[in-house]
Amino acid sequence: MAIRVVQLGSPRSAGEGVRLGTVRRPPRGVPKSEFARRDYYDVWLPNLSPSAELMAQGRAAASDREWAAFRRRYEAEMKQPEASHVLDTLAALSHAASFAVGCYCEDEARCHRSALRDLLAQRGAAFAPD
Repeated sequence: MAIRVVQLGSPRSAGEGVRLGTVRRPPRGVPKSEFARRDYYDVWLPNLSPSAELMAQGRAAASDREWAAFRRRYEAEMKQPEASHVLDTLAALSHAASFAVGCYCEDEARCHRSALRDLLAQRGAAFAPD
């Protein structure tokens, strides 16, 4: 039982379980009925995505310093009770179920899911090996 951190739209791993989309917007041009079948997500969880304003800042981050500023702001957003409770729940569930969380970005190092991984780890989440 564990969490996988994935790029949405990538092929699912064996035993991955339910895939949670931690994105602000659904995939463009894909009917809702196709999200799971096309390996995007089974359940949409937008409250774990950066706010629209912060997403723009993250996309524009050209330097390590700008990226670090984005991460600090994202982590601050995730301290809000609504997001924090969900993170606590996912960390606890990771010990009893297999599931995945993800975003569309190709490079996890420059995606909010890298910070999401760290936030879940700080809460004691179990992760599947990469």
